[in-house]
Amino acid sequence: MKKIGSLYDKYGTIVVLLVLVLIVTSINPKFMTMYNILNVFRQVSINGLIAFGMTFVILTAGIDLSVGAILGLTGMILGLMITSGTPDFIAIVAVLLMGALLGLFNGVLISKIKLQAFIVTLATMTAFRGITMIISDGIPAMNVTSNAPILDFFSQGSVLGIPFPMILFIASFLILLVLLQNTSFGRGVYAIGGNEEVARLSSIPTDRIKTMVYVISGFMSSLAGVILTSRLSSSQPTAGMTFELDAIAAVVIGGTSLLGGRGRLFGTFIGVLIIGVLNNGLNIIGVSAFYQQFIKGVVILLAVILDRKNSQ
Repeated sequence: MKKIGSLYDKYGTIVVLLVLVLIVTSINPKFMTMYNILNVFRQVSINGLIAFGMTFVILTAGIDLSVGAILGLTGMILGLMITSGTPDFIAIVAVLLMGALLGLFNGVLISKIKLQAFIVTLATMTAFRGITMIISDGIPAMNVTSNAPILDFFSQGSVLGIPFPMILFIASFLILLVLLQNTSFGRGVYAIGGNEEVARLSSIPTDRIKTMVYVISGFMSSLAGVILTSRLSSSQPTAGMTFELDAIAAVVIGGTSLLGGRGRLFGTFIGVLIIGVLNNGLNIIGVSAFYQQFIKGVVILLAVILDRKNSQ
């Protein structure tokens, strides 16, 4: 069982992804067309960006339930700024900084004041949703990209035929992968998740690192919000609802332990693709949305069971 668990840790998610692709392709060969593959990457880019930030948080044995609310709030502010005449470049930079600041707020409460991450991010999720409704009065901001070519490029643009959301998704993955695996910050993230007290006694700046992982999470959520606003050409007050659940699901499916200290960003990358292939494949096959929810739930449950088996 230990050998099987070790093999699953290394290759299990890749095998699951390949099996899913083969099953869907055998049922409907249209799945493997270049157009659909690029479409899958467009679809997963938003969840992927959020999940990458969530991976850092979960590796420290934390949780961030506010990511969907941060996406919704920053997306709404982006829409309101642009429709009021703010240049789209300035508006985009402003909301990305705002996402980082919202993450910083979560991180300070958790690392400095020593509040539980679940409670803090549950509270801020509710508060950020409330602020979104207050500033928008529950009304969407429409036609956001009509006079915002830079924002429009975030969802509709491409480079050498590669959709820009896919480029952002892969570029963010590579940057964060280097940060996690090749820096002292990344080693500190794993050390805190393994045993925070030992990490503190080893002179690792645990409070600063814990704060920074929430800053990363908030920034990635706001970046996802920019892409979603661009794709919809509108800012919806309810944008990002339940996105935190899909992000956590991708991280868990990718093999990162909810107990912290164990996992890989590459696993999250594959986990995001598994959820994307599931969603896209089930749509192509024509499976009812009700059954899709059930199937996704079963997949997530199996991933948690395997995680528990491997950690014993």
